[in-house]
Amino acid sequence: MGLPANGCAGDKQLKFLIYGRTGWIGGLLGKLCEAQSIPFVYGSGRLENRSSLEADIAAVNPSHVFNAAGVTGRPNVDWCESHKVETIRTNVVGTLTLADVCREKGLILINYATGCIFEYDSIHTLGSGVGFKEEDTPNFIGSYYSKTKAMVEDLLRNYENVCTLRVRMPISSDLSNPRNFITKITRYEKVVDIPNSMTILDELLPISIEMAKRNLTGIWNFTNPGVVSHNEILEMYRDYVDPSFTWKNFTLEEQAKVIVAPRSNNELDASKLKKEFPQLLSIKDSLVKYVFQPNAKLAAP
Repeated sequence: MGLPANGCAGDKQLKFLIYGRTGWIGGLLGKLCEAQSIPFVYGSGRLENRSSLEADIAAVNPSHVFNAAGVTGRPNVDWCESHKVETIRTNVVGTLTLADVCREKGLILINYATGCIFEYDSIHTLGSGVGFKEEDTPNFIGSYYSKTKAMVEDLLRNYENVCTLRVRMPISSDLSNPRNFITKITRYEKVVDIPNSMTILDELLPISIEMAKRNLTGIWNFTNPGVVSHNEILEMYRDYVDPSFTWKNFTLEEQAKVIVAPRSNNELDASKLKKEFPQLLSIKDSLVKYVFQPNAKLAAP
């Protein structure tokens, strides 16, 4: 396949083809490329249309391809429960088609996937600190979104050119963005309080670009080490951003009455990523550095 060997590609040779121009991660990727002076082009082809992807690659001649496109559902993953074919078309058929075209062209595909394919179980118990590893088999199929993501991850294991990044409950410093996990939970009438692995995009998206430069492939738990609970985040939000902020909790059983599909709660073991990038901060330290300190009001601690 002529895939590049591991090792840094010279920055002058880099040229990224990015899918997901209108998405949150896709938009942030473009800004990061601009900041790092990395040439990039947003793909115009549809993921499920093979010839359109081939045309994009022929026109752009990229060094790497990034896939930040996909259906998550609006306003949330409950949408996928009633739009199953549309969800399959993009999340399964489209992603596999892009991976297959990239393999044929000898290109590495950086694929932003999800870690919402696991749930706490008898081995990985809540609060134990035992996280799911990259090689573990997904055990959460409570939502159709997660089910399709687990399917495609399993199939992508066979593609030696794919770097699968398991993102969870993404957070950024932009607290006005409705996709931001913090923004979401500050607007909910009630929240559950469960520790979870999460992804601080301000820290991790630049790492994904570095992963492309190193030509890394395989599955990666793409979260900050450790877990943080909803209440811990909301306490930080109150302390740094809005001293008058209050919230109410409810149980998983109460939550189940107001959502269509169950939600994934888990801890992912981020030690593989931490070994490759030793500077990676724990989730709580990353929240403070990248999210809350930049948004802190004058009265903050």
